[in-house]
Amino acid sequence: MGGYSSEYQISLKSGNVVYETLNNSKYNGYRIHIFKDKWVYVDDNDDEFPVNKNDFSVKLNNEVITFDCVFNAIHGSPGEDGYMQAYFELLGIPHTSCGMYQASVTFNKRDCLSILKPYGIKTAESYYLNLGDTIDEDTIIEKVGLPCFVKANKAGSSFGVSKVHKKEDFQNAIDVAFKEDDEIIIESFLDGIEVSVGVITYKGETKVLPITEIVSENDFFDYEAKYLGKSQEITPARLTKEQEEKVNTVAKKVYETLKMTGFSRSEYIFKDGEPHLLEVNTVPGLTKESILPQQAAEAGIPLADLFDNAITEALISLP
Repeated sequence: MGGYSSEYQISLKSGNVVYETLNNSKYNGYRIHIFKDKWVYVDDNDDEFPVNKNDFSVKLNNEVITFDCVFNAIHGSPGEDGYMQAYFELLGIPHTSCGMYQASVTFNKRDCLSILKPYGIKTAESYYLNLGDTIDEDTIIEKVGLPCFVKANKAGSSFGVSKVHKKEDFQNAIDVAFKEDDEIIIESFLDGIEVSVGVITYKGETKVLPITEIVSENDFFDYEAKYLGKSQEITPARLTKEQEEKVNTVAKKVYETLKMTGFSRSEYIFKDGEPHLLEVNTVPGLTKESILPQQAAEAGIPLADLFDNAITEALISLP
């Protein structure tokens, strides 16, 4: 838990929920905090012990502790963008998240959408900017229209996202996005029902969880709406049978096309009756209030079972 991005505090909450929920008669759990300046094991007294990065071990009372499996609860970098996945895969340590390539691709919104478009997955109109590019607001507006969204390409939890209503607001929105990443994606505004769909590997099968409808009190589903109660998250979503079937089919197709494993939560907006993909999260929030645990509960999967299954799947997927 932890991480190098603006999401580290949310990750610590998720990680602690996992630690407290896992069956301690079955597992010996260890809280590992991953930060740029330190990798440490934190015991129940909040004492810290350094992690040996050579083999991901911890020395306690002259005993070297190694781990059978890693439960990845790091949102953002380096837990959701492929770095930790590659590290654990090189060390041969099973982990609960998707593979290194899948994490890297899904964390890069532009790359993810580009890969999925040829498979018939619908998305918003988009325009790309890199740090240092010439900014031509008129060309951008011609491509995506107004209002539109300016987003950091590689960031989560709605950090670096702004909704732009008029041309004069572009520069500020771009500055906000560039604080999070040196790549930007600008997308057309899709006016419709927004839903979040959890897809997981459960007992060896791809399982689409009950859908959550997002109704934000703010202008869009921003950080406040996600984490400070400024939204309604309605599970199951108030969709027609046809809408539900369509988004379930698309969400499963996205998961399987990308050859995902572990948890995923993808966001869609209905436009002209069709679900349009916004993004895919591979380390979604895991607190009791988070969307994916809400969906699992609706599906009759308690948190302890959800987490236990993730570890079981990680262990049996070893080559």
